[in-house]
Amino acid sequence: MEQSITLAGFTSQLLVGLSRAMILFIVSSGLSFILGVLRVPNVAHGSLYMIGAFVAHSVATAVGGVSGFWLALVLAPLAVAVISLIAERTLFCHLYEREHLMLLLFTFALMLILGDLTKITWGADYRSLTAPPFLQGSVSVLGTAFPRYNLFLLAVGPVVAVGLWLLTSRTMFGKIARAAAVDREMVGAIGINVSWVFALAFVLGCLLAGLGGALVSPTVSITLGMDHTIIIETFLIVTIGGLGNIWGALAGSLIFGITQSIGVLILPQFAIVFPYLAVVVILTLKPTGLLKSVW
Repeated sequence: MEQSITLAGFTSQLLVGLSRAMILFIVSSGLSFILGVLRVPNVAHGSLYMIGAFVAHSVATAVGGVSGFWLALVLAPLAVAVISLIAERTLFCHLYEREHLMLLLFTFALMLILGDLTKITWGADYRSLTAPPFLQGSVSVLGTAFPRYNLFLLAVGPVVAVGLWLLTSRTMFGKIARAAAVDREMVGAIGINVSWVFALAFVLGCLLAGLGGALVSPTVSITLGMDHTIIIETFLIVTIGGLGNIWGALAGSLIFGITQSIGVLILPQFAIVFPYLAVVVILTLKPTGLLKSVW
């Protein structure tokens, strides 16, 4: 134990935890955005993340090379956005006034349907996606080797955070969406089509799930069931961060990613328990979450 916890080992695990946190943030920020604007606890969010990973693999394999990878990062979120738009226009738009429990049950059923459709489309085989050559290998960080692709994730996460913040606080759409979340009737009374505002908000949140699935593809096995773990983690993240709070989702993701990495150093066989212990402590001390909830 004493030999394993070195400065190099701690730094490596910390960076791994931060890169994992970036994926969690990208996915949970989409879920948090949907919660904040539409008040919909979208359990199917994890299934869209899984579909994003499968689509990214299909696109990268079909096109090949470096261009295939970058094209996958673009087309996978767009494919998820199209699926979510169809679901929103045909199903969700009729249910926004229903109770949260009914919405929860509906999105759970949608998760099961999307899981079966994914199995029918891609089968049950495991898949993997290879990062482009310049993102393969590792670099030296404080004397320890660290994967280049993880550094790439560390760069993408803040870009998504800043972009989402600018969209929600500095654009007309963001201001309208926040106003509609507070009083949709008043927004509709001044001539704004609230239905399409909600549709775009839902699509944006789901697009982030697809982006997370595409980005995580080179680091994990792409398989059925990968949606179950991510949806549990993201719901816990938005809960401890503050329901609907984007920056709370970032804080919760960092806590989740870092505590698991520290757990690997201290008690590797129980590493998965550490993030959940952190959730218990935070909700015990501050039941409303770290930051202000919009619910």
